[in-house]
Amino acid sequence: PQNISAEQAALGSMLLQEDAILHGVDILRPEDFYKKSHQTIFKCILELFEKSRGIDLVTLTEELNRINLLEEIGGVTYLTNLINSVPTAANIEYYIKIIEEKSILRNLINSATKIISMGYEEKEDAKILLDKAEHLIFEVSERNLGQSFVPIKELITDSYEKIEDLYHREEFITGVSSGFDEFDEITTGFQPSEFIVIAGRPAMGKTAFCMSVAQYASISKNTPVAIFSLEMSKSQLVQRMLCSEARIDAHNLRKGRLAEKDWAPLSMAAGRLASAPIFIDDTAGITCLEIKAKARRLKAQYN
Repeated sequence: PQNISAEQAALGSMLLQEDAILHGVDILRPEDFYKKSHQTIFKCILELFEKSRGIDLVTLTEELNRINLLEEIGGVTYLTNLINSVPTAANIEYYIKIIEEKSILRNLINSATKIISMGYEEKEDAKILLDKAEHLIFEVSERNLGQSFVPIKELITDSYEKIEDLYHREEFITGVSSGFDEFDEITTGFQPSEFIVIAGRPAMGKTAFCMSVAQYASISKNTPVAIFSLEMSKSQLVQRMLCSEARIDAHNLRKGRLAEKDWAPLSMAAGRLASAPIFIDDTAGITCLEIKAKARRLKAQYN
């Protein structure tokens, strides 16, 4: 997939007007252009832009000549034709969108080809290949995750509505409650997009705190929770949660010395945990990439 005319129009627009250059360098990369000479021209435009030099037919010609690539891209004649190919730079955003879409399609095809090749070669375990395949696709999709500047005028309305909603709420917790009142008083609950690190010295209760939060959020609020454990096994984590939920001595449970009175609360705790949306992964040596892939998969399956 490619559109040479759109590439020519975009480059011509950049040579016509400075604003078009700003649009181009903010969104496009040299490899987004299909034609090799267009990649070279845009790469040269980027270098001039980084040096804060003016960009026009004269300066671009000089720079390409300096690095001995002027004749390779078609000479001054081709650069002049680029300018003449577009009457105005007003449609630069449209040209960029076309180039970007064609680039994404090419990248998807390349990723799919690699995935097919890996599948036929059968050199690695199927699960490893699946993770690699997801990574290749995510690399393409992540291209569109970046955000540009947003005028504060567009944000004010949304923020004002949230403030009004908070004012009329009876509860002070606006996020997911942790189950610890003092903690919730400080944080108002766990909020979307937050990245929270629980730190402390060994044996200070970090895991116990996190598991308590996970239990409360999933059992009391029916909030899905994913747990990746790099130290404790699934079985150990579940035992800790059972003891916490049933309020029985974990040491006695590990030794198998439960009192008769412990069985009823343990059975009830097992029932509550079984119906809770908690998902545990204890893969040894799991990488950040694998965590990301599994989290995406879990989100797609269970939201």
